[in-house]
Formats: sequence, structure tokens, C-alpha cells
Amino acid sequence: MTRLLIVGSTGLVGGLALTRALADARFAQVIAPTRRPLTLRHAKLENPVVDFDALPASAPWWRVDAVVCGLGTTIGDAGSRPAFRRVDFDYVLAAATHAREAGATSFALTSALGANARSRNFYLRTKGEAEDALRSLGYPSLTLVRPSMIGGEREQRRRMEHLTARLMLAVEPLVPRRYRVVRAERIAHCLLDATFAAEPGVRVVESEQI
Repeated sequence: MTRLLIVGSTGLVGGLALTRALADARFAQVIAPTRRPLTLRHAKLENPVVDFDALPASAPWWRVDAVVCGLGTTIGDAGSRPAFRRVDFDYVLAAATHAREAGATSFALTSALGANARSRNFYLRTKGEAEDALRSLGYPSLTLVRPSMIGGEREQRRRMEHLTARLMLAVEPLVPRRYRVVRAERIAHCLLDATFAAEPGVRVVESEQI
């Protein structure tokens, strides 16, 4: 059984991963650091309240076997490019580094379709740079999950994303599988399976494979 860290558990994908992991006998304990205490209570759940701008590097709860990372925002929600990068790059890399230094061997990230460190698109370039930074940490097992548009109901609805997802679903039969909306539940399932299986090396799961 695995001790699992979920970073980004208040988001859509991370929240679904948290619920699934708590109900999954493969995971003996689930650690979910958040800015504010979760309302969820469970015997397997540990919920450290943290400041992501100053994560405690020596906290004992970093000692896990595997990490699922669902951290992510949009430039619109973050308010600026630097604020977006702080979440999607800085926070992701900090959590991955602390967990790796504490002994974690498996990491699975929610990235994005088209992530590329050389992209002209700032969003996709940041996602690609985060992937490259994670590769450099030396995780024995690293899974990069790259969904297209993510489908599901968020607590705080992103209006444009919601409208785009509805449009994509309406024309789905005409859309190549690679660009179709991917249900958040499927992404969460993919992340958990990847961390538990811990296949050696770096594995990229493209949107059509989720």
C-alpha cells in the first residue's frame, strides 16, 4: 500500500483524485496540503495547512511514496503572467523537489496538450518548462498527463472555459479524438493509476490516451 501526496486537491482534477484515493485500498494514507483546512474528514487523510509561497521543506509529511499534482490555474484567474507562472511552475516544482528529497519515487502531473518549453504560447511554454524541470529531479517514475480541454463542474466556474467545453461537446463527433473534451474523472483515474503502477522512466500520456 502506498503513502500518497496530492498537491492541488482543492481543484477540479485534484479534488476528484483525493476522493478516489481515500476510497482506494491501494493507498494507505493520503496527504493533501492546502491553503485553508478542507471540510472533508477521513481516517486516511492528513491535511497540512500551508503557504505555498513558503512550503516547509523539512515537514515530515513530505515522506511519501508517490505524488499526484493537480496544481494549475489560468492567466485570467491568476491575474497576470507572473502570477500564473508562480502556480503552474514555481509551486509545482517546489512540491516535487521537497517530496523527491524526502524519498518519493513516483510523480504524476496534470500538464496540458501541446506543452512545450519552446512554444511561442506563454501558457504552453510554462507547462513545457515545468515538465522539463520535473525531468531533471530524477524521479524513477514520472508521468506527464496532457489533457485537452478538461470537462467537469468547478466550484468557481471559468466562464470562457465552460462555454468552450460546451461547444466542443456539441461538435464532438467532428473533432479529432486528440482535441476532444476530457472528463476530469478520467484524468484523476489516470493520475492515480500512474503513481501506483510507478512504471520506470518518463511516460507522456497524450489527451487521446486518457
